Amino acid sequence: MSTFSIRNLWKRYGEHVVLERLNLEVRSGEFCTLVGASGCGKTTFLKLLLGQEAPSRGQLLLDGRPLPAEPGPERGIVFQRYSVYPHLTVLDNVLLALELHRSRWLGRLFGRARRQARQQAAAMLEQVGLSDCLQRYPAELSGGMQQRLAIAQSLVRAPQVLLLDEPFGALDPGIRADMQLLIQRIWRETGVTVFMITHDLSEGFKLGTRLLVFDRPRHDPQAPQAFGATITYDIPLRNRRPGDLPPDLAERIAAREPTREESTP
Repeated sequence: MSTFSIRNLWKRYGEHVVLERLNLEVRSGEFCTLVGASGCGKTTFLKLLLGQEAPSRGQLLLDGRPLPAEPGPERGIVFQRYSVYPHLTVLDNVLLALELHRSRWLGRLFGRARRQARQQAAAMLEQVGLSDCLQRYPAELSGGMQQRLAIAQSLVRAPQVLLLDEPFGALDPGIRADMQLLIQRIWRETGVTVFMITHDLSEGFKLGTRLLVFDRPRHDPQAPQAFGATITYDIPLRNRRPGDLPPDLAERIAAREPTREESTP
């Protein structure tokens, strides 16, 4: 398993500073939930962890070494929109992740290797509750089932880190609750390190071991893009609920209105 070290991390696009002064240590097996206003850099942060984006300044280390510059099998990701292949069956969607990894030139396994990969994919689908849907296509699945399929795709190669970008945001409340239980069970069984973006503060408390609040502590009305967001709160969540926080802090996290201290450069 892995440990992330983030040291004085910045990300900018031209003159637009998205993230600044991020410092964080995340031990193996932690479940970090990320909250904050839309546009404050949470998804950019996940892209940096994934390797899809490179830091403008600072270090992002995995087990003491620079994070690989490109996405790899040690990191899995699930988006809000269902990232599945509509022309493949449920089983083949998950099997493809194994084939592309194990046969990079052909993208296809044969013989015994293919049979073993199919068994591994089927076992993963059973773990997420889709063992009765192996030969169905994504269009035949509900939204919650498609997201279960996307989770199976991400986990079948046993990543060290799972990145979740509002994976339940498009689901109905009942299905969302089922998916929360699923991801919590998988996290406990596998010990994978999780970073999950959510706009639901209650969900962040329910699932996470740490709540990371992203906000822009510095503001310049004359140059609104000159300063980026950072982690303004890092809250351990063991046996805590939103109501356990001081009321003013809970309200500020939910509304994301900066305090006087946060607004001071």
